Order: sequence, then structure tokens, then C-alpha cells
Amino acid sequence: QVQLVESGGGLVQAGGSLRLSCAASGRTFSALPMGWFRQPPGKAREFVAAISWNPDSTDYADSVKGRFTISRDNARNTMYLQMNSLRPEDTADYYCAAGKSFFSNPSTTPNDYAFWGQGTQVTVSS
Repeated sequence: QVQLVESGGGLVQAGGSLRLSCAASGRTFSALPMGWFRQPPGKAREFVAAISWNPDSTDYADSVKGRFTISRDNARNTMYLQMNSLRPEDTADYYCAAGKSFFSNPSTTPNDYAFWGQGTQVTVSS
């Protein structure tokens, strides 16, 4: 079992930056791929970024490539999402998720994730 808690959301002006954190409990964190997803107001949840259990492999949605960076610190059981050059369309609830299978590749599909945090809200004003 893995419990996830996001933090770092807030209100920021367009062009600004935020860093989200995802703190994980449990000893299996370091063996699981992790991901960030977001749900804009009135829209479906969408993939943002994912990272392999060893941070060698990452994947990003086209909409955030070059602006967002996913990383993880397995010693601290924490994953991060550095968000730069934020845009109003980045406004959403952001969720971190832990994958189902040890040592598997990062996935863009929500169904490949077994554990989810409660989310943190990010609002970007124009």
C-alpha cells in the first residue's frame, strides 16, 4: 500500500513558476513508476508527466514539454513537478499517482496507476 500527499499548489500569475511535491509512504515507492495527472475545471483527467522507478526515463504531455520537469528523490520518498512559464490553461487540480507494477516503465494511462493522492489545486491567472 502506498499513500500519496501532494503539496505546493496555489495561485500564480501567467509566466510564473510553482513546484509541486508528492510525498509517499511505504517502502515500495522507489520500485514504482510515478506520474502526475491533472483535471482542469469541467474536463476529464489528463496525463501530465511520468517517471520511471530509477529516474532514467521520463515522459511528458506535449502541452507541457519544455516547461515542466518531473523528478524524484527515492531516498526521501518524494516526487516533484517543477512548473515554469505557467499559462492559464494549466489551471487544474494536480494529482500524483504510483504505478501498479514494480520496475515497470512509466505510463501515460491512468489505469496503469494503482494509488492516487487527493490532489492540489493550481490556478494560473492571466
